[in-house]
Amino acid sequence: MKKATATLKKSGSSEEKDGDSPSRLIDARIEELSDWRGEMLARVRTLIRQAEPDVVEEWKWRGVPVWEHAGIICTGETYKSVVKLTFAKGASLEDPSSLFNSSLDGNTRRAIDFHEGDEVDEEALKALIRGAVTLNTSKRAAARPAGSRKKPSNA
Repeated sequence: MKKATATLKKSGSSEEKDGDSPSRLIDARIEELSDWRGEMLARVRTLIRQAEPDVVEEWKWRGVPVWEHAGIICTGETYKSVVKLTFAKGASLEDPSSLFNSSLDGNTRRAIDFHEGDEVDEEALKALIRGAVTLNTSKRAAARPAGSRKKPSNA
């Protein structure tokens, strides 16, 4: 019997469906790419984990690495010419280093397209990750009522 680690969700995770943990599936994706895209995905994954040690890795939508903490932080998609890091609530994040260079017209998401040979501004990326976690946790805390939000109509 396989033990789930504390950082993995059991309910609905790929571990139940595919017999592999999301982290192992991400490892396999990095290995199968075996070019600059695998290296870039591994690099941003390391930075995400450094910025948020309690991050939960998931494998969703038939093969997309997803990093979560109190909600989705970002996804890591790989294409022929880019590794795309899409932040679920990127439009609400401060980006003083102007890392976001893709999906700028959307209402909510923002993305960073990494091309072959691109340098990663590690500190700026970690700041975005921490900002996304802060946003997720503050929204979750705000949604949690201190008492009961709804009062009976006869009160």
